[in-house]
Amino acid sequence: MKTKIVYRILFVSTAMTLALAATAHAQSVDYGSLQTLFNEPVTTSATGSPQRSTEAPADMQIITADEIRRSGETTISGILQRAAGIDVLNTTAGQSEVNVRGYNQLASPRLLVLVNGRQVYLDHYGLTTWAAIPVQLEEIRQIEVVKGPNSALFGFNAASGVINIITYNPKYDDTNIATLRGGLNGQREGSLVTTFKIGPNVSARLSVGGTSRDEWKPTGALPLASDLYDPASVKSNLDIVAQLAPKTELRVEGSWSNIQQDNNLGVGYGVIKMINASEKATLISETRWGLIQAQAYQNQLTSKYASRLGVTEWNNAITVASLQDLFKIGADHTFRVAAEYRHNTLNVAPIGGANISYDVWSGSGMWNWAINRQLTLTTALRVDDLKLSRSGSFAPNVALADNNHWNRDIVEPSINLTGAWRPTAYDTVKLSFARGIQAPSLIELGGVQTGIPVAPGFTLNLLGNPKLNPSIVTNYELAYDHDFMIAKIGARLFVQDWTDLKSNAQVTALDYLPTATTNGAFSFINVGASHEKGVELTATGKIADGLSWRADTTYTDVKDKLTTGVNAVARSVAFQDTTPKFRGNIGGDWEKGHWEADANLHYVSDYQFYSLLNGALVPVKAYTALSGRIGYKMDDGVILALSGQNLGSNRQKQTTGLEAERSMQFTITKTW
Repeated sequence: MKTKIVYRILFVSTAMTLALAATAHAQSVDYGSLQTLFNEPVTTSATGSPQRSTEAPADMQIITADEIRRSGETTISGILQRAAGIDVLNTTAGQSEVNVRGYNQLASPRLLVLVNGRQVYLDHYGLTTWAAIPVQLEEIRQIEVVKGPNSALFGFNAASGVINIITYNPKYDDTNIATLRGGLNGQREGSLVTTFKIGPNVSARLSVGGTSRDEWKPTGALPLASDLYDPASVKSNLDIVAQLAPKTELRVEGSWSNIQQDNNLGVGYGVIKMINASEKATLISETRWGLIQAQAYQNQLTSKYASRLGVTEWNNAITVASLQDLFKIGADHTFRVAAEYRHNTLNVAPIGGANISYDVWSGSGMWNWAINRQLTLTTALRVDDLKLSRSGSFAPNVALADNNHWNRDIVEPSINLTGAWRPTAYDTVKLSFARGIQAPSLIELGGVQTGIPVAPGFTLNLLGNPKLNPSIVTNYELAYDHDFMIAKIGARLFVQDWTDLKSNAQVTALDYLPTATTNGAFSFINVGASHEKGVELTATGKIADGLSWRADTTYTDVKDKLTTGVNAVARSVAFQDTTPKFRGNIGGDWEKGHWEADANLHYVSDYQFYSLLNGALVPVKAYTALSGRIGYKMDDGVILALSGQNLGSNRQKQTTGLEAERSMQFTITKTW
């Protein structure tokens, strides 16, 4: 029923776009004009009002379209690896795990990823499959990297940070780009982004693209060559903006992606195939009561995991509807109040016959107070009320074989407090506190149900845990930025605490002991706490006209404080060993006439990670990865470029899994 309602809303919205649009003034954000006005990228994500990234009430770094192009990177995770404080585990040729300032892991769950504010983070397992994000790099205007917990400002599950991908707005940006790319390791890519008008008041952008490449070759006992498949993807996106009235605008977005890639499952590699579809409608109207935004979207996911143990299929549907009002009282006080409803449902697998779901009602408020020209205070509060439920049958002799175990409410607040002081035109100081929530995924809460035969007539089960608590993170941060005109420096000091950490199932110890009528079972549990402190330093500048440089380094020190008796390695929560102490970048870019070039050296210090052979921790030595690009821009809109990643060696051990291989590409881009 909920699905039909959302489709009806989207159908009516699209019909209104095509039939009722009338001449009017702009309502959505013209990022290009604002960037020209401020002479730097701007964001509206945190407060709803245009702000420089240094003024936003969040620790934010903006990666621009020019930086994306010059980098020569062919994936979003490759671009993010160049950002300060970002941890990336390159586990296959097609998939990476990304997190902010440590605590990275396989199926990394702590980073909320959005496209124009719509979640592309996958709730079924609580992860982001980067290849499935349905946008082409050429249609991205900017990537906003927000560090630290920001649940109150950005919404559900923004525990360690937020990646908000902003695409070009077809109303303001006439973006037309065709790209062909080929290179080593069988790399083949093609994409088309085109913008067009549907009548005088309706603008649209369509993008389509596909990629394929060879998987990295195995060099150890595991994974087996027979376990590996070459990654490939096809995706498309349609973005329509219509002016319905002088102060009312409608934006409708639809996307589809189909991917295949290998994933490191912790105990080996397996192929994953995903089909994602999404529809979203956003109505914005300037009224006497403020700028009101009504939004609804639905994400549908079909995900098949295949390994030597068999094939498991999950089907997940997320429906989200929200309403918010952004208004000012006087010149110094900006408020945003919002309400959101979310319905999330998943089939139980691989032993089926049941569904697990939750409904979340959320209320939030934000107050941005410009006390004077130098001092700003931002306060944000959000409360999420999650109601869990389950219906259907159970596997034979399984523990917790009663759906009433899933009749549960989880109510948690999120808080973000930031004070920003600008004592001079060149200095900014920010002091912030945040409390964020990492909710259990549907699979962790009960979406997995399977039997594991261990002896004739004796079976154990792998089960989700309906009593699993969300992980809570608190973060304190002091940030300082100074602009020397020819160079900019930044420093961040941060302290972070996690409680109720969630763990993987431990197959060497039972969480539910067998009884006369039930099997023993492994499950996901809360395992205690962890503490982190760290420093992040950044610097950028210009040596001469057209020649720029950048450098950053981040130090983190993690100390786990787990519940007595918990085996951190077996539970995959040994964060103090698996988080590198240092990571950083040094690079530069050059532009003169028709030529442009970029180079970046990414560094990660020693750390340990889980072995594919037995799950024990094994060392990964410090490494540096060199990437770069050189391009030539012709007068007719054609750009020829040669780029590469992992250029320093033919193979490089960056994780305990497959070794990253050198990659080089030749790209032809045509703009018009």
